[in-house]
Amino acid sequence: MKRTIKQIINSQKVNMGGIILDQPLPSRDIDMIDPILLIHHWDDKIPGGKKESDSGVGPHPHRGFSPVTFIFKGGVHHRDSKGHSGVIYEGGTQWMNSGKGIVHSERPYKELAEKGGDFELIQFWVNTPAAFKLDEYSYQPLTSEDTPKVISEDGLVKTGVVAGELKNIKGPVITKSPMLMLRIDGVSGGVERLSVPEKMNCIVYVLDGVVHLNDNKVHGRQMAVLNNDGVEIEMTFDDNTRLIILSGEPINEPVVSYGPFVMNTEKEIMQAIQDYQSGLLGVLNETFDS
Repeated sequence: MKRTIKQIINSQKVNMGGIILDQPLPSRDIDMIDPILLIHHWDDKIPGGKKESDSGVGPHPHRGFSPVTFIFKGGVHHRDSKGHSGVIYEGGTQWMNSGKGIVHSERPYKELAEKGGDFELIQFWVNTPAAFKLDEYSYQPLTSEDTPKVISEDGLVKTGVVAGELKNIKGPVITKSPMLMLRIDGVSGGVERLSVPEKMNCIVYVLDGVVHLNDNKVHGRQMAVLNNDGVEIEMTFDDNTRLIILSGEPINEPVVSYGPFVMNTEKEIMQAIQDYQSGLLGVLNETFDS
């Protein structure tokens, strides 16, 4: 049985520290779709002529959830207070479970900052169940080459399986609760049918192009929220289209957030702030190639 569409939501422009983003979630109508808390789509041209140290997002903390980045154009250099440092390029994913705390930075890589070029990513926040919020931090970088792909019968739709299982293909990322996270490229005229477990909440976000999603037309910069009334998702591509499917079993726990911290109570938020100010989440002293 096909899942029906509950709502189609247009992204809103938001200004995050001078960076203009498309934000479909949260929206005026929906605060979160458990366990997905937020979706930011950053699509821009890096002008060049800058040092890497003056680009992107500098050191900042997180606790209690997973900030995840899908890179579509360019590349992101991740550094964190646990000593990880590396670039993931287009087609890749950076999955970070912040656990009990981390300080990290996200910047366009050196050559991109200096020479300029296309830069596009989606970052979404995935809540962590209370039982695992204070686990040790973990960072899972995933290249495009190491992302398993499912190809449609007509050969026109390619689905990257980041987490969960699709058509007996398992994504490499280990998650704290059951999820199915997909990134999909469809060519005009392509058709694909996928199954998402009915108990998982499901979001489809279209970056660009046009797709018929279970008989509903969804355009670029729109998010479709699906009902939990079936398993099948049928996609027919009117245009060359990129989209992502974010789905996961709801955690059904209280959510209290403040800036970069997502916990279950106000007391836990206050403790996160205090721990960060005390240096217990670590310190990131960035180093850059000259």
